[in-house]
Amino acid sequence: MLATAGMAAAQDLPDFTGLVRDNSPAVVNISTTQEARTQRSRMPDIPGMPDPDQLPEGHPFRDFMDRFMDEDGQPAPRFDSRSLGSGFIISEDGYIMTNHHVVEQASEIIVRLNDRRELEAELVGADDRTDLALLKVEADGLPTVDTGASSDLQVGEWVLAIGSPFGFEYSVTAGIISAKGRSLPTENYVPFLQTDVAINPGNSGGPLFNLDGEVIGVNSHIYSRSGGFQGISFAIPIELAMEVAEQLRSGGEVSRAWLGVVIQDVTRDLAESFGMDRPEGALVAQVLPDSPAAKAGLEPGDVIVEFNGRDIPSSGSLPPIVGRAGVGSTAPVVVLRDGERRSIDVTLEQLPESAGQPSRAQPDGPDGEFEELGMAVEPLNDERREALELDDAVEGVVVTGVSGGPAAEAGLAPGDVITRVNRSPISGLEALQQALDEAPSGSSVPLLVLRDQSQRFLALRMP
Repeated sequence: MLATAGMAAAQDLPDFTGLVRDNSPAVVNISTTQEARTQRSRMPDIPGMPDPDQLPEGHPFRDFMDRFMDEDGQPAPRFDSRSLGSGFIISEDGYIMTNHHVVEQASEIIVRLNDRRELEAELVGADDRTDLALLKVEADGLPTVDTGASSDLQVGEWVLAIGSPFGFEYSVTAGIISAKGRSLPTENYVPFLQTDVAINPGNSGGPLFNLDGEVIGVNSHIYSRSGGFQGISFAIPIELAMEVAEQLRSGGEVSRAWLGVVIQDVTRDLAESFGMDRPEGALVAQVLPDSPAAKAGLEPGDVIVEFNGRDIPSSGSLPPIVGRAGVGSTAPVVVLRDGERRSIDVTLEQLPESAGQPSRAQPDGPDGEFEELGMAVEPLNDERREALELDDAVEGVVVTGVSGGPAAEAGLAPGDVITRVNRSPISGLEALQQALDEAPSGSSVPLLVLRDQSQRFLALRMP
């Protein structure tokens, strides 16, 4: 009986042999040559240093100079060639999809085909925000993959990867779809597919197939504390990858729409503080000046629950949807404001290059004590503004100490600037005291704080 049950279970497992046989020819190994220069500085004139050209052949100093310095006495370029990743052919005339980080800063890209041919590839274009790159080799009649629809995937469905982990070409691993629409901190514009397919260094840029032999994703990331596979991997949905490839092919760069808000998740406490039945949507913590959102009238505290007719279940789901909307198009945005749903039309613009965040100063010296809340604050004077690099128009109070209690549980930290409580602007200590006094005991109150030049909401539970 046990043997019969085991045979029946084995017969239910998928057979990948045909899929691998049919699709391996369209998968490629990618290696790059990167030029790395030492610091470019001319050799100093040191008294007593011999002229290398006057030294005999074989002299250690002359050998050193010949090997590492050019004829002008500057460090000579060094080259490092290594197998970095995988890719797959999407057109018979030689267009190849891979990850941006596979070919980043490469001076030469070599594509190795299944038939052992090695072809030099041209980088058509790359998109850092999605970590995708498009290559081109001079060849015709190449084998290609078929593309499917990641949107049709079900969690638990079998998938298979072909790639070159650690340089072992055409390795095959299989697993299931673990989740869809994952948002990672460094790639906000990609709704990743999460799988348990074994992905390791060298798999990057390779295809992820469904059981029909269609590519439904581009293997891109792993989640690991060791550097190797630990059961969680991520792939870029093929629909997004092909859209990026088409833009790179036609113009060499990717156009992406921009709303102009800083958002955060709606936690259970924040949902309660905003009078929501359950946590959902993307909470607007900051509206950037002169952005499409600012021009349309979006405000901090708005909770975006729909964008362009699509539900927004969480903050991570909003950026990919906005990014893929048309630049210059007008999109209806449904927000919750003061407990009511409002529809606001926003005309989207081109996403600008992101700017780095300045470091945060850490002020000290408490002036106002809120012992029951476990925090100390002080007025936002000129000295504090300068320390925190704040504009003169910013109003609020600075958190100078957090000792525990509700303030610590809310996530407040020294250096935070409280600018609003509920929808009441905070101009100083008296305004903060009044706003907190008006909050019912035991309620959850939304605080708008400025941290690292970026606004966010925190839910403060009143004693």
